[in-house]
Amino acid sequence: MMERLPVGCVSAILSETSPEDVFRLSAVSTTFYSASEWEFIWEKFLPSEYRDVVSRSAEPLKPSTKKELFLRLCDPLLMDQGRKSFKLEKSTGRVSYVLSARELSITWSSDPIYWAWKSMPESRFQEVVELKTGNWIEIEGKIRTGDLSPNTPYGAYLIMKVMSRAYGLDLMPSETSIGIGNRVACAHLAWLQSPSCQKQEMECQIYGHGVEMLRKEVEEGEVRVPSERGDGWMEIELGQFFTGGPEESTKEVKMSLKEVKGYQLKGGLVIEGIEIRPI
Repeated sequence: MMERLPVGCVSAILSETSPEDVFRLSAVSTTFYSASEWEFIWEKFLPSEYRDVVSRSAEPLKPSTKKELFLRLCDPLLMDQGRKSFKLEKSTGRVSYVLSARELSITWSSDPIYWAWKSMPESRFQEVVELKTGNWIEIEGKIRTGDLSPNTPYGAYLIMKVMSRAYGLDLMPSETSIGIGNRVACAHLAWLQSPSCQKQEMECQIYGHGVEMLRKEVEEGEVRVPSERGDGWMEIELGQFFTGGPEESTKEVKMSLKEVKGYQLKGGLVIEGIEIRPI
């Protein structure tokens, strides 16, 4: 029935669906395919700030159509001198970002005694940072809700690795939190490395009752652990939040992980960045 409608009418109908629906329907008939090529459909599916994203790309982008641009942005795009990665979900057009370690605030990361900046071939960024030794971890990233898709639930994830020579990361859990404006949206606890019972008993004997008392704070709560990603890294969920409508677009989202209570030396933690993606 729809194939009897003018192509322009079919295009208007398709623009009210989703990218996934348009890709699927364009394979059904020549009418749907022709309608799916209309520029205003893909203009609608692109994020409102897409011109700004293109202008900040680390590589020149010269797509001939809005559809071509949409498809290019469905692959990770380095921007802001390679310090961020931008991507669209192909099925929905929703925005995700990865903030590199250089884009984060990491306490003492400029001091080579504690942290080492280096390149890793498996990273999307030119540099990652490794904790050499220290008794304090404090990592924070920021992004505006207006940089993300409106009225969308998001999760923030610390992208990391634990080196084989790591130590001290499984003694105490870290505190994670998400703040929006002046409000704390969520707070949790997470292990940087899953602890073993035998090692915990040994460390309690070495460090004394202070560590044992700190552990009691989290015995009743859910403590998250790192999970494997498809890109060879690990991730810890820092928390979830909701972007809200246009009136919320100027609010700042703060994402953090802190381990500042244990006071034990630790090392071997590699930070690639923080990913903010729709859930």
